[in-house]
Amino acid sequence: MISQLQHIATLAQTALIYEVAISPKPGLVDRYTNGAHDDMDFFTFIKSIQALSPYFYRYLEEGYLHNGSLKALFEKERTIGSVAEKAMLTATDQINTHKGANFSFAVLLGAIGYHLKTNASFPFTTQDTNAVLTIASEMTSHLIDQDLTNLSEKNVLSNGEKLFIKKGITGVRGEAANGYPALKNVLLPYMRKKAHSIDELFLLRSLIFLMTQLEDTNIIHRGGVSALEKIQEETRQIHEQHLSSDQFIHKLKEYDLLLTERHLSPGGAADLLSLGIFFSMLEGIF
Repeated sequence: MISQLQHIATLAQTALIYEVAISPKPGLVDRYTNGAHDDMDFFTFIKSIQALSPYFYRYLEEGYLHNGSLKALFEKERTIGSVAEKAMLTATDQINTHKGANFSFAVLLGAIGYHLKTNASFPFTTQDTNAVLTIASEMTSHLIDQDLTNLSEKNVLSNGEKLFIKKGITGVRGEAANGYPALKNVLLPYMRKKAHSIDELFLLRSLIFLMTQLEDTNIIHRGGVSALEKIQEETRQIHEQHLSSDQFIHKLKEYDLLLTERHLSPGGAADLLSLGIFFSMLEGIF
């Protein structure tokens, strides 16, 4: 089992590397540009991933060895995740590259470890993935009430907490508590249609498809709900045009310049894409 957990931890690392490497991505850091970010680049992300990677096995192991409630498992994972986040910030000179992704991988890797205690099938089936997402939901169902109440008593608020106060948007906590519905119902079904022939171009198309529907809190924080709605409509037009490969890449380069000019970055979609890549690898379709 140790070797299997090590393999899964490596897949999580690989998924994050693939996400930052695919290019061009509108408004996001990739191999070509820094997108709408002036404080980070491709190499910042690589340093961040290297810092986080040793903790992926620990997330899995904690889930595999855990006996007790799933709420208690989450608290264990959160403790490890806090240490991992500090390691990330040290590696990036305090630049937040993967805070949201680290949260999600802590939850999901813990859920995977817990699932593998009684269900050792590998590669995963769709049923395995759904079971893991259900476990993740049960681990985090208390978070909205626990984390997003009494915020007025806090001295320093995260971007997600500020959005909850202003708009009632629950962000990554809500995604987790609801079992990652955008991953389960939008992204993964789309990716499974391309099973065994997923490549960089398809991952870029997957990102655009995801952007048509996702309530991306990164965009809302930077530009408000109106900016999100505009991006959803623009990406819907790109997605529905059925562009050739060359046309699609050209369109993405143009759109990258546009989102950079607007200072908008779909970081939530990028994090979710990394999870889609990860589960596609777990299911053996990528």
